[in-house]
Amino acid sequence: MKEVENAEPKDDVNVEQECQREHDNLSGETDKNQTENVDFEEKVDENQEKMENSSEKTEEKKKGKSFFGRNKSKEDELKKQLEEADIKYKELNDRFLRLYSEFDNYKKRTNKEKLDLLSTASEKVIVGLLPVIDDFERAIAANEKAEDVTAIKEGFVLIYNKLLQLLKRFDVEEISAKGEEFNTDFHEAVTHFPAQNEEDKGKVIDVTEKGYKIKDKVIRYSKVVVAN
Repeated sequence: MKEVENAEPKDDVNVEQECQREHDNLSGETDKNQTENVDFEEKVDENQEKMENSSEKTEEKKKGKSFFGRNKSKEDELKKQLEEADIKYKELNDRFLRLYSEFDNYKKRTNKEKLDLLSTASEKVIVGLLPVIDDFERAIAANEKAEDVTAIKEGFVLIYNKLLQLLKRFDVEEISAKGEEFNTDFHEAVTHFPAQNEEDKGKVIDVTEKGYKIKDKVIRYSKVVVAN
């Protein structure tokens, strides 16, 4: 009976120990499971973070590609504009060179025409003066033996009139001066004298050298005396 009594407490102890072991095992497994859960959650968080980082990098790459794509587009557009500007510049430069060449040729041609015109005009004047020179030579030769002064005077008057006709042929006209209002467009005052009356003030009272014009162009101003 003692053995049985003693055995029963032993079994209780064993049972209690088994329970404790089970409890410890369960606690260990729980801790293990919790640890595994924590590790799993950490891995999930880590993977999620990696995925987010990867997504951000992908987005940055897209943005970078978009940025460089826009820059590439702008660069192509600028190149196109530069090519168009270069073509337009060449066209304008070519046109300018042609116009400059044409203008230069025109200037040379007009200068040559002016020189030819002056040469021709001078030639015509000289040809017209030759008969007058002939008349003067004949008059000088005749005056050496002439005794009639009147005939000499008439000869010089004829030569003078012939010379005036020559000038008229070339549209050369004498500028009217004496008795006219003083006009700086045609007259050059060499001196001034007091006017004898109010009507003479500002008028030409004498001519010291006649003036001439070709059509409307003055070739020599009349040198005059003006009354003040």
